[in-house]
Amino acid sequence: MTDKQHGSDSHLEEMTFREAMVELEQIVSELESNTLELEASLVKYERGVALLRYLRKNLTDAQQKIEVLMGELDTSVDDETIDSTLSKA
Repeated sequence: MTDKQHGSDSHLEEMTFREAMVELEQIVSELESNTLELEASLVKYERGVALLRYLRKNLTDAQQKIEVLMGELDTSVDDETIDSTLSKA
């Protein structure tokens, strides 16, 4: 990996999810326009792949956090607790 690529990858960690999505959408739009030279297209494509990798990682991390939180909710309420609260009502 070149220093330029490594630098752009580290910059990803400073971006919000929304900023990365906006940049990826812009790259896709530019690539679809067919107005870029081959070299510029390759650079944009590489950046798009890095953004996509970053976005997928963030989504996976968020999904794992949600699963952990949901697991904590599920274990805090057992059948006996539910049954006892229903009978009190």
